[in-house]
Amino acid sequence: MPTAVCELRSDDPAVVRNAQMQLWGWCANDMRAAVAPAVPFLLRVGADPGAHHRARTLLVAAGVARWHNQGVCTRAEMLRFRYCGDVWAFEPSGYLGSWSVRAARDAIAADIDLLVPLLDDPDPDIRTAATYALAAVSEQADDVRTALHARLRAEHDPRTRAGLVLAIAQLAIAHHDAGAMAWTHAHWSDPGSPPEVRISAALGWLCLSDAPVPQELHAVIDELATDEMALLMAPLPWMVDAEDVYGDGLRRSLQTMIHAVAEDRWPPATRTTPNPDHAQQASRGTGPDGGYTDDPPF
Repeated sequence: MPTAVCELRSDDPAVVRNAQMQLWGWCANDMRAAVAPAVPFLLRVGADPGAHHRARTLLVAAGVARWHNQGVCTRAEMLRFRYCGDVWAFEPSGYLGSWSVRAARDAIAADIDLLVPLLDDPDPDIRTAATYALAAVSEQADDVRTALHARLRAEHDPRTRAGLVLAIAQLAIAHHDAGAMAWTHAHWSDPGSPPEVRISAALGWLCLSDAPVPQELHAVIDELATDEMALLMAPLPWMVDAEDVYGDGLRRSLQTMIHAVAEDRWPPATRTTPNPDHAQQASRGTGPDGGYTDDPPF
């Protein structure tokens, strides 16, 4: 593992990519304790304009801070950090994995001054990766919330806007922001909001609330959950976490949250074969212990 961390500074993009895959393999095999101490280094590589594959490095760091369960997209679980608080979860080594997740979240919180400026990076992929990382902070939630809202007001890239809304909702759930449900409701119910903001706010509202789904929200989802919207949002790490073999994390989430008894309500978006970059069955690699790994969220 130390070799892979050092290789992130390589001048060869292929070497960097391979190192990222190795690090993600440890996480995918539930061995975050090996990678969590490296999170501050990963964040610095991701913030370095001279590094290769910066967004992917940031996503690895953010992934250490989340205990992934591929395909989980219920209202109760999609935007929540698993195994937090008093719940224990052990890694195969016997180490308490919830400690690894907390250590990574603490490391991200300690480096928000490094991450917040990346919200203004010229590359939308880096802006999204920084957003995903900042949503995982264990502390300083008010500062992060302010930065995410400010970026959302200035953001012009549709996919990045959608990610910002999901990050704001995820941060609100983790830190019990009482105003977030009204905020998401205001956005999904506003016909003047951009479509990707409305549909992401709808997802956020569903995860923030256990109230029955109002008919107005059904209508918004039926209007906006299109092939084009699903494909636009598919690369977002939250959607990658939720997706099935078709790479349609958006509509799979909505099916699970609202139409669980109607799995065929929406057919897979345009793509009818697995997305080689995102679908977990498209490419399976081996982790450090020889086991299979899920594809990384990038």
